[in-house]
Parts: sequence; structure tokens; C-alpha cells
Amino acid sequence: MSGSKVYNLLKLEAVLHDSNLEPADFETAITASGFGKFNLLLYIISIAAGWASVFETTTMSYVFPAAECDLQLTLSDKGLLNAVTYTGMISSAFLWGFLCDILGRKKLLVYGFILDGIFFFIAAFSQNFSILMTAKFLGGFIINGPFAALATYLSEFHNAEHRARVQMILGAILSTGNLVLPLLALGILPLRTTWKLGRYFALHSWNFYLLVCALPSLVAGVAFIFLPESPKFLMTIGRNEKALEVFKRVYAMNTGKPAQTFPELIQESNMKKNEKVATSNRTRIHAFREGWQQIRPLFFPPHITKMILVVIMQGFTMMGLNTLRLWLPQIFQAINDYQYYNNQSADLCDMLEVFQHKNASLNLTTECFVNYNNTQVYTNAMIVSFTCTIGYITAGTLINTVGKKKLLCK
Repeated sequence: MSGSKVYNLLKLEAVLHDSNLEPADFETAITASGFGKFNLLLYIISIAAGWASVFETTTMSYVFPAAECDLQLTLSDKGLLNAVTYTGMISSAFLWGFLCDILGRKKLLVYGFILDGIFFFIAAFSQNFSILMTAKFLGGFIINGPFAALATYLSEFHNAEHRARVQMILGAILSTGNLVLPLLALGILPLRTTWKLGRYFALHSWNFYLLVCALPSLVAGVAFIFLPESPKFLMTIGRNEKALEVFKRVYAMNTGKPAQTFPELIQESNMKKNEKVATSNRTRIHAFREGWQQIRPLFFPPHITKMILVVIMQGFTMMGLNTLRLWLPQIFQAINDYQYYNNQSADLCDMLEVFQHKNASLNLTTECFVNYNNTQVYTNAMIVSFTCTIGYITAGTLINTVGKKKLLCK
């Protein structure tokens, strides 16, 4: 064991057992709280939260084949429904980053996921394209906040030793969410179930699919009500007594020791060189100004050129990933339809002409058919999702050895 690690352990042990020593800072305090049952509870709740984020952006990919006749969806309509969720996410990105530092992590997690569940329910009960489009935009607008707060919240309950592991675990949760979606689709969408309530209101299998997919958002929102606020955030706004209560709660749950043995905390006050106002005393106007001062340098040299380069790289990366991911179920459905109706296979381009035929039939208002014999569609989607999960785990294992830049380039 290195000398620095020995020193840190001795320092931590002394802080825990000697009340005469000076209070601990955040890193010492979070290390003292340990790693155990509370962290495992966070991971369990994060499964619902992570799946909610995946479901919000991906469910429509599986709904299109089942709902295209009920909603008279053209290819353009499907493209808009795929894009509108991300439009909502892009339009709210800066807003949620600001609110996360003003309102705290917990409020965003609770209200954000519950609101997302409500918009999911609106989408599930929608009877036309316009309502579905609006609900998906609002869902995308909302989900950005709790998802960003989730990553921060998890990191702030782990010390430096375990913090890097958090992102890998969160990524694995998101990957399993992509695996669960086609599994749910396989069990629900092929059902030829229709509940009619009156003349103009009907619920089909795809409506029930969206209802089930709304549950993770609601479960996560309710679960976070019973969890504490991030102690890092509480210390940042000067509520050290409240932060100490949180640390004691985590410490007792993880170690099984009495909460009274936990060390006190020092004031963590984001002081600047020529600034006497502590974070704990700042108003929302001060917080807004500080946020703008942190963002402003990005739009001026030397950062502007690097930011543009990063945005372009990230944009192309996400374009390549999401273009394939969001259209893959529909492509599998087109292949399945061609083989089902023609009793033979063909070149991919020929099989994808099913899109054009269906689009023409919708425009001519002729009878529309949905092929429910599509087990292979969801099986193929699960195989792709499982492969992505393996790839993510492999990348997470190699990232420290290979390095971020080399892994990105390769």
C-alpha cells in the first residue's frame, strides 16, 4: 500500500475516533460513510430511473409497426415522432443544468420522473398523431432534467475510489433497458386486444405497451421521495447540519455503527479570490450570474473552436448511433413483412420497398394491415441490444487501460 493511502486511512480513522480533531471535508465524510446497503439501494432505484430515460427516447421505435394503421402514420410522421423527443431534450438542456444547481438533485428527480410518467400516460391514451406528438415533445423536454440529475446524484454518494464505477453501472442499466424494451414488445404488441370506450376512444396493444413503459418513470419519481438530498449539494448551499444528518443516515446503514460516531463537517463555501459572498448566502440571481459566468467562456476564444469541434464529433456520433437504433425495429419489421407476404427473402433494398407500398396505401385510404406474426422482429432487436450491452461492459473494462482517446478513435 502506498504512503499516501496509508496516510489517508490513518487520517480517516483519527477523524472517526477523535472528536478533538477538526471537522471533515466532503471527500473525507463521504469516505467515512462507507460503501454498502445504501449504495446498493441507490443502484436498484437507478434501474427504474435509467430505464425511464431509455423508454422515453426509444419506445416509439417499437410502436410504429403496430400503430401505423390506427394512427394512419406515414414515413414522415414516424420520422417526426422519432425526432420530436430529442427536440424537447435539446431545447431544455441548459435550463435543467441551471435548475439542478438551484433546486437541488432530489427535487428534479422526484418532480421530473413523475412529470415524465404523466406525459407517458398522455401518450399512451392518445388517439391521434397530434396528441402523441405533443406528449412526446413534452416528455423529451422533461426527461433531460432528472436524467442529468441522476448521474450527479449517484456520483455524490460515492467517494473517489468508487465514483468512476458509477458511470459504468449507469451505462449497464441503460443497456439493459434497451434489452427490456423488445422483450416487453414481444409480450404485448402482438396481442390483438382492443378496448373501446365510446365511439371515438379505443385502446390497442400499443397503447397498453406505452402504459407499461410509463411505470419506471412513476416508480423512480416516488422512490426518490424517500431518499435524502445529495450531501454535496447541501454543503454547497451551506446547510451543513442537514448534510451531516444525511451522512449519518448513510453511515449507519452502510456500516451498522451508531450514527453518533460520524465526524462533523466543515463549511464548504465556493469562495473566489476577490469575492466575499459564500455559496451558502447566494440568491437565485447570484446563482444565475455565476452560471452564466461559467458558461460564457465557451463562446469566446480559445474555447469556442474546441467546443465546436466537440459538438460536431458528438453530433455525428449520436447521429450514427440513434439513426440505426431508432429505425432498426422498423427495418426488421419491413424484412419480416416481405418474407411473410411473399414467402421468400430478397435483397434488403427490395424488402424495404414495403415502406413505400404502405405509405402509398395510407395516402390512398385503402385498407391497412398490420402483420402480428413478428416474433422474429423483437428477437433480432434483443440480440442487437444484448450485443450493445456486452460492448459497453467491454469498453468500461478497458477504458482505464487503453485510455479514453484511443478507445474513442478505435
